[in-house]
Amino acid sequence: MSTLKFIKECQEKVFAGIGISTDDAKKLFGISEESLKELARHANEITRDFNGNKVDVEQLNNIKKNACSEDCSFCGQSAFFDTGIETYQLASSDDVVKKAQKAKMDGAESYCLVAAWREPSSKDFEKVCKIISEINDKVGISVECSLGFLTSEQAKKLKELKVKRYNHNLETAKSKFSEICTTHTYEDRLKTLGIARDAGLELCTGGIIGLGETREQRLELALELGRLYPEEVTINILVPMPGTPLELQTDLPNSEIVRMFSVIRFLLPESVIKISGGRESKLNDSGEELLQSGANGIITEGYLTMGGNAAQKDRELIERIGLQV
Repeated sequence: MSTLKFIKECQEKVFAGIGISTDDAKKLFGISEESLKELARHANEITRDFNGNKVDVEQLNNIKKNACSEDCSFCGQSAFFDTGIETYQLASSDDVVKKAQKAKMDGAESYCLVAAWREPSSKDFEKVCKIISEINDKVGISVECSLGFLTSEQAKKLKELKVKRYNHNLETAKSKFSEICTTHTYEDRLKTLGIARDAGLELCTGGIIGLGETREQRLELALELGRLYPEEVTINILVPMPGTPLELQTDLPNSEIVRMFSVIRFLLPESVIKISGGRESKLNDSGEELLQSGANGIITEGYLTMGGNAAQKDRELIERIGLQV
């Protein structure tokens, strides 16, 4: 069977609601460079069929920055590494609400509150809940959270506060995880995702590519995401941070990035697949190609420890390729 015919058959399985098999995904991941544009084109057709032309635009607020107790080797906010990043404790409600209002004015569909800690203390969790309530009352934008490990009670409270989606990334393949982090396990992360889903929260999960993992390990992560079937997948491209163990990590070829996004779309036809950190600095087109290769979401106005495109610039990018905010 020709490669093009195989890609088409996989696409037809997706359209028929059968889905692709693990073996299909492995073969798609291994197609030649010459066939990559066809893989991307068929992934784009799946995106358009299931999700239309809309791009999900999100803004983040790093509400508690740096001095995290975990040793994730890619992270500039870990207390284990001297990266020179500024540190601040939990932001005030007024500050977060003002930024949420700006995000809404910028056209963001969702606003994600992110905190650099292992898990929220009872006191900090109460403060976050107050912030969410004020955003609901004063802004009216879809709120998402990424607060680390959660208890069932905390997850239920977030659901009561109408938080739409909980973000907790797997970061990398299970077989790679112990090389990336030693202060908690891959299973700890899966447990938190289960707690969030049991509470009725939508899931956002994904990881970082370019950590030194193999192509097979990227496939492993993609298959795990397919098994979890989150409402949103967020894929970051490593931006090596000076002072971290990965500061000298070499960049992934662009073809490997396209391959990852495209195969995830075959596995998750209905999910938002979001291009996250590294979009502006590691892609020479800020994500135009990926938005036509399976992705249908971006984060705008910056990330946890680095800036990003202005919202207007991203809006123009989206419209330039015939998509909609």
